[in-house]
Amino acid sequence: MKEKILASLKRLNIEEYIINVTSYKSAQMFFVKKSLDCKRAENTKTYNVRVYRSFEKNGKEMKGSSSVFVYDGMTDEEIDASLGRAYLAASFVCNPTFELMECTENKFITMESGLFDHTLEECCEKASEALFAEDNRSDAFINSAEIFAYETNVEIISSTGIDSGYTKRKISGEFVAQCKEPQDVETYKDFQYYDLDCESLKSLVRKTLEYTLERAKATQAPKAGKYRVIISDHYVCSVFSYYMGRAQAPYIYAGYSTFEVGQNVQAVNAEGESADVKGDKVSMTLVPTEPMSDEGIWQQERELLDEGVLKTYHGGLRFSRYLGIEPTGYFGCIKVAPGSMSVEDMKKEPYLWVVNFSDFTLDDFTGHFGGEIRLAFLFDGEKVTPVTGGSINGSIIDSQTNMHFSKEIQKSANFMGPYAMCFEDVSVAGV
Repeated sequence: MKEKILASLKRLNIEEYIINVTSYKSAQMFFVKKSLDCKRAENTKTYNVRVYRSFEKNGKEMKGSSSVFVYDGMTDEEIDASLGRAYLAASFVCNPTFELMECTENKFITMESGLFDHTLEECCEKASEALFAEDNRSDAFINSAEIFAYETNVEIISSTGIDSGYTKRKISGEFVAQCKEPQDVETYKDFQYYDLDCESLKSLVRKTLEYTLERAKATQAPKAGKYRVIISDHYVCSVFSYYMGRAQAPYIYAGYSTFEVGQNVQAVNAEGESADVKGDKVSMTLVPTEPMSDEGIWQQERELLDEGVLKTYHGGLRFSRYLGIEPTGYFGCIKVAPGSMSVEDMKKEPYLWVVNFSDFTLDDFTGHFGGEIRLAFLFDGEKVTPVTGGSINGSIIDSQTNMHFSKEIQKSANFMGPYAMCFEDVSVAGV
């Protein structure tokens, strides 16, 4: 099929293009409680062709693009028609012109992972063993689970001479924990790892079962007011993603972000004025989850922040070209240096520690974050009480000069960094 696509591009005189050939293999296991309900396997291959068209409009050089999927079994005529429509559509996309990624080195690599030491089915089996290893309580249990092991093979071919690719593996899944007394509640959790990280999965299950039991005990919401708020687990990644989002080339080019390389972007208050950072300073590295982007950019780790100081912008090809910076590609993982406080130190003063939200979001444009509290622990200085209901509403811009991160770290497919972080004077809507 690859040869048929290249021949069609030549017949249609399409000079600029990028072809992404992606093969997926997977093993899948579905459980009801601890019993294996069914197993499945998947093996698919897709061809995504992005065509570019250069033209002039109002005296300015433009370059439009359009993508289309081509499938096995399509005839030459069908491929020609599909690519021809895409090429026509590209003529209506009026983007300022830019150069495609040049070919620097062609190679095919396999990303390092312990998942390659086993078959995909064996990876699922080992993950299921870890998943159910902690499911040994009488008061809470896993009522269902799904586990997936993937192998992805990608080949990228471009009109500039790129012909490279990679192979990677990933384990992912989801489970539902349940507690029936003193009230029937469930907690949904998902997970994904690029290695066979059984210990992290065990820890996730153990905490989820504990939190599900505490949620069953929680009957009241916290009182409305200002709180010293602690968040943990994957919600920490959501907050740190603010800095990653604001440093993206599209945000910089469009003027949505005022971040500047060399600026201490953490030492800024809500009014945009310089302020002293009294808490922990953010040091962050961007980590690619694929060695090459779909535009043919070889990706590598990039230092984003050094104690709050912005070191680089990042982004795909088009907006990086517009800004005149090196295209970095896109990053699926961030790594943040641990902080100065232990979790136990954070808990020495009164706090509201939210361990599970019904939904938690952070707006890259405004810095505001918030979510509805599904389960939190309220410490009033004397006792700890599980609470549920209400919501938090904060701003990383308001908090960033006085926030603290834990010494303890966590690791997942998209985050390596502090397990918990603490904010002062966050608004909580409650009873």
